[in-house]
Amino acid sequence: MAISMSKKKCRLPRNPKEERKELCLCDAIWFQILSRIPALAVLLILIFLWSSSTTIISGNIVHVCISSRKLSINLYCLSAGTQPNFEIPIPSIDNSSTSARTSEIIEGIDVSSSINGSVREVAQVGSPITNNITDVANISEDPNLIVKDRNEEVENAKKIVEEQLQLHRSWTSNGNPAVCDERGIYVYDLPSKFNKDLVGQCGDMIPWIDFCNYFDNEALGRPIEKLGKGWYDTHQYSLEPIFHQRILKHPCRVYSENEAKLFYVPYYGGLDILRWHFKNVSTDVKDILALELMKWLESRKPWVQNSGKDHVFVLGKISWDFRRNIDSSWGSRFLQLEKMQNPIKLLIERQPWEVNDIGIPHPTYFHPHSDDDIVAWQLKIIQATRKSLVSFAGAARPDQPKSIRSTLINQCTSAGDKCQFLNCSSGGCDQPETITELFVESEFCLQPPGDSPTRKSVFDSLVSGCIPVIFDPFTAYYQYPWHLPEDHGKYSVFIDQEEVRKMKMNVVERLVNITLKEREDMRRYIAYELLPGLVYADSSSQLEKFQDAFSITMNNLLERVNRLR
Repeated sequence: MAISMSKKKCRLPRNPKEERKELCLCDAIWFQILSRIPALAVLLILIFLWSSSTTIISGNIVHVCISSRKLSINLYCLSAGTQPNFEIPIPSIDNSSTSARTSEIIEGIDVSSSINGSVREVAQVGSPITNNITDVANISEDPNLIVKDRNEEVENAKKIVEEQLQLHRSWTSNGNPAVCDERGIYVYDLPSKFNKDLVGQCGDMIPWIDFCNYFDNEALGRPIEKLGKGWYDTHQYSLEPIFHQRILKHPCRVYSENEAKLFYVPYYGGLDILRWHFKNVSTDVKDILALELMKWLESRKPWVQNSGKDHVFVLGKISWDFRRNIDSSWGSRFLQLEKMQNPIKLLIERQPWEVNDIGIPHPTYFHPHSDDDIVAWQLKIIQATRKSLVSFAGAARPDQPKSIRSTLINQCTSAGDKCQFLNCSSGGCDQPETITELFVESEFCLQPPGDSPTRKSVFDSLVSGCIPVIFDPFTAYYQYPWHLPEDHGKYSVFIDQEEVRKMKMNVVERLVNITLKEREDMRRYIAYELLPGLVYADSSSQLEKFQDAFSITMNNLLERVNRLR
């Protein structure tokens, strides 16, 4: 309906009644005008007046982030789009039960990705901080100011992560073996549905392989005779049962709750998630076992006594798989539960803003039984003939516009015999022997992020004496404070992935310039200082000279618990 308004000049009202009548008429006209403005537009205008906004286009997703002038601590983001490939979380301080704990603003979201030649949904997580932004624009402020603000956010986020890592390193134990102090580790005897029964469902977990083979030999997998003693075909998601078998034989284990200072909960949460990956079930079904576990623990006196602060969980998948987005069907919300904020969570990839998430190494194929096994392998990788300067075992990520993998593959394949590319998309990486032999024969191994920042391949390359080339600090530097040193230049080469993405850096040419002495120094440090602490020995191992990944983890956990008391 059209609205007409007189162009004549307004005259003064003759009396109060006429004045009230004209005021009512004006109110009615304004009401009709405002009623035709959508409520959303009004809301956006109000937000605009109150705040500054940033539009971030990342892959196929658009994040509209609002930074309040009154509450200028964080960005608040709304996201929309299809097939998003990366997230851009910014930390926010959580003032609940753990003041130092932080959480991401933008959480994991589902995409499709190819793995071992098959398609599965993954909670796609790009680098949590590094530059996943393809465009930053602002309709109300100077773009240069927005970029500056964004850089400040990134630097503040990195500072938080680095402070957390320093805290984790402060728990490092100097004792070897661990000092039990007459109080030790109590292992809960959980109902079998929380662990053993999950292993029993192995035949129904991954459709295209016989997953049960990986649970032979106490989850180490089948022996790899070609590689020698102590080598097994270990799956990257086998950490939970491997750790469980080791802790059952720990010298500090106690059998009374009253004698314990640390409580281990042997819940195979990663396998719980994995069994639903390829089944069309509701999120309620995916969460049911985790919720039952919480009810079980709440009936235990030790859990109630310290609100779970002296409890530890070992989870054999990345943290994001246990922090399901409300709009996603991927994974579980186990680590989102309020009662799960206090315990320590040991994961193969930690969530950057969670102070009680601690990264521990991915299981590799090497599981020594004795000190001699380690010494023999150290000598082999030091004396190995490195035929290739560089190698890359992986696959392109064509569904991830921000991935640098295609660029690295092109640079590698164009470098002649300086670089060897093993294409994992055609099944070339299914055999541990092939991967290990490639890495033993290479000086440097490229380790770009994949479906998430970390890679099992980083540890496979280190165990093989191949110097990892890292492109994202979250791949290793911000993950494993107990097992990798703060000075990452001792064991790796860092190349900023933005330099590669913008075609400013040819990685092979950069690595050619590293001298032979520098390579030898790094390799010796890897072999003699790092390697023993990156592998998980078998459950009956008799290590005296060395600490393996499990021993380092347990010693530091006990040190942390001692400081809580």
